[in-house]
Amino acid sequence: MWDYTDKVMELFYNPRNQGTITEKKLGEAITTGEVGSIACGDALRLHLKIDESAQIILDARFQTFGCASAIASSSALTELLVGKTLDEALSLTNKEISEFLGGLPEEKMHCSVMGQEALEAAIFNYRGIPLHNNENDGGTLVCRCFGVTDSKIRRIVLENNLNTAEQVTNYIKAGGGCASCLTDIDDILAELAEIVQEETMAVEAATEVALSKSKVVTTTSLTNLQKITLIQKVLEEEVKPALAQDGGDVDLFDVEGDLVKVTLKGACNSCASSAVTLKNIIEDKLRDRISSELIVVSV
Repeated sequence: MWDYTDKVMELFYNPRNQGTITEKKLGEAITTGEVGSIACGDALRLHLKIDESAQIILDARFQTFGCASAIASSSALTELLVGKTLDEALSLTNKEISEFLGGLPEEKMHCSVMGQEALEAAIFNYRGIPLHNNENDGGTLVCRCFGVTDSKIRRIVLENNLNTAEQVTNYIKAGGGCASCLTDIDDILAELAEIVQEETMAVEAATEVALSKSKVVTTTSLTNLQKITLIQKVLEEEVKPALAQDGGDVDLFDVEGDLVKVTLKGACNSCASSAVTLKNIIEDKLRDRISSELIVVSV
């Protein structure tokens, strides 16, 4: 028996927004995205109603064949979409779907990925973009059993920080059929690990120079991974020790452009002056060391 959260079980037993969309008004459009296959165990058909003028999703409904995680993930996806613009919706990740559910067993993470892909398919369909022109265009087929390309494997590995072929199988099923592609998946993982290591070494070297000279590093020339690594380093070496003196702590949650999301812990979490801590200690330090445009918020 899988260890499902209460939210997963709630949306499995009482899924929201299940069904199709058949009615639309003038200025509205309906589009559908379909992924998966009943033969492979899971399939999802996502329906969106779009305000064509504002490019906003007015309604989202789903039809899913699959397990509790597939149904709950599909329902969660529709809850997350209504009210978003199409561009905002395209930035939605499978991790956000999983987080909305309070987490999924790793063996079921492919259900959240299926939701993300159905969303992309629906919006591509609305915009008249053939699916073969999306991120997988030019990708080499790696897993013939489930039709997964190397570009898709690379994207999922980087977005979810995967390290093993087993994790790749859990997220996108690649390697879960005849298993003949597992060696190729291992090669891709090794290649990405080497790239990440090189980027990490480069940003660490840049950080050492910047911190030693007390100069601000511009983030425009950094990759997102390098920016996150730099922020994490400043938090660990300069911010956390200062907060620890008063029994507080902080963890980096996410970085979106110049928006830095952190989680306050310990005394900082319950302190009435937590807003002061965010701005006068954390944000000021990151702005001083990295970029004056960084904005820090608590989540």
